Amino acid sequence: MTAEEQINLFSLPESEPSSHPSSGDFDTIPLNSQIPINSNTYSSLDQLTIHCNGCQRCQLSQTRTHVVISRGNPHALIMIVGEGPGQNEDETGLPFVGKGGQLLDKILASVELTENDVYICNIVKCRPPGNRVPTKEEVDACKGYLLEQIRIVNPMIILLTGATALKGLLGITQGITKVRGQWIDHENRYFMPIFHPAYLLRNPSKEKGSPKWLMWQDIQAVRKRWNEIKTE
Repeated sequence: MTAEEQINLFSLPESEPSSHPSSGDFDTIPLNSQIPINSNTYSSLDQLTIHCNGCQRCQLSQTRTHVVISRGNPHALIMIVGEGPGQNEDETGLPFVGKGGQLLDKILASVELTENDVYICNIVKCRPPGNRVPTKEEVDACKGYLLEQIRIVNPMIILLTGATALKGLLGITQGITKVRGQWIDHENRYFMPIFHPAYLLRNPSKEKGSPKWLMWQDIQAVRKRWNEIKTE
């Protein structure tokens, strides 16, 4: 892929500024997916959390046990975005706490990053039944919450774990194997698509060129960029 092709691939539209919702609209945000979650809707993560916990914007609210909002440091330079909660996450109310989450923690630890260095969340905040891929309607209903999390946390690096996170947040439909490990500059942040930990669990080989080997290259690049930002 030439440099020009890569630039064209990742030429993403800038988000347009949005107005504040009226008080009536604000109160009905969790109840009606037709009410947009505009930029600057929430003044804090605590305020956003209240709405998320009572959210009924899509059908996932009918089958969830817990709303899964985040874990980690709300002031972190790195945000990690997954697809959605699984069974363990639905039971605990925390993202990435199952086997995939345990592997994610080990990946971070391999470059001396801890939970205090990252903020972890998902495209959707309620578990899709059977761990299926969330529908477009479910992603659209929940996306505004994620965009507000990004605005409030204000990370410089955002890691998109898997194709659903990549498509849901940036609209990129290329396969994760084609774009993983590449930096995407968008709205003054550095995005990198990476393999989802669950995919790595299904592909245990550590040989050169394997998914786990590629993940090792990617997380080292993340650590290098994190170091550069910290020293700026």
